[in-house]
Amino acid sequence: MDLTYTTNEDELARYLILEGDLIGDGLGPKLVEEVSDAVEAGVKTYVVDLNKVRYISSSGIGLLITMLTKMRNVGGEMYLTAPSEHVKKLLIITKLNNIFTVFDSVDDFKNKQ
Repeated sequence: MDLTYTTNEDELARYLILEGDLIGDGLGPKLVEEVSDAVEAGVKTYVVDLNKVRYISSSGIGLLITMLTKMRNVGGEMYLTAPSEHVKKLLIITKLNNIFTVFDSVDDFKNKQ
């Protein structure tokens, strides 16, 4: 399934809502550009909602790390929300659960801010 995305923002963060398979091709550079634009706009908190992502490849993981690095380089932070069981397992296997802060849902993120 091709990846699509939408963005929105509130007083807490800018949100990137992904849907489909995150395999790092096609939309990859566009997603990095979204984070760059957020950084330029002074956004310090970026949330990537994985609720509708079924699959992430190694390239997709690389993409998330690139986005996280961009945020941390300006003193910001990027959070992941609502990963599927498959994606959760992938984060644990790759030890990325130690690098990313993961919330069960966007609401869970908002409640902890």
